[in-house]
Amino acid sequence: MKTTIQDLEIIPFRPEFQAAARALVLAGLAEHWKTMETDKNPDLDDIAAFYQSGLFLIARSGDTIIATGAYLPGTHTTAEIVRMSVQKEMRRKGIGRLILDELCKNAAKSGYRRLILETTASWQGAVAFYLSYGFRMTHHQAGNTWFELPRFPGDFVERPQ
Repeated sequence: MKTTIQDLEIIPFRPEFQAAARALVLAGLAEHWKTMETDKNPDLDDIAAFYQSGLFLIARSGDTIIATGAYLPGTHTTAEIVRMSVQKEMRRKGIGRLILDELCKNAAKSGYRRLILETTASWQGAVAFYLSYGFRMTHHQAGNTWFELPRFPGDFVERPQ
């Protein structure tokens, strides 16, 4: 069965998604880092508790979780995008963009006026994705690149396609 964007449902995390969401994020990290170090990702041990002050979304097709994305509050006006992950076979189909769209909309509704994120500078696919979405690089530090969405929240939907 082939999954299309029309088949997707993007919903907030629920405890019954714990194992599948954790496995998806760790698989993406293992793919990039060539190892799965579960002890370095304690937020994934209890997603509902860790992200209760923010928002953790999942995209699913039927009963299969194929993408995740979250934000956490940084300050009273800034939220940080984290845990963006799309199942390997489902990448480059617009699913990550849909998750990020929903995170932006929800962050704006929650009163955040600035979105930031960080990724490994060598993770070229992630860097290209965030730049294409409209994020701009703000700085590099210790092998990581930091981004900010400069037009958030008002006109983020008019970002470059």
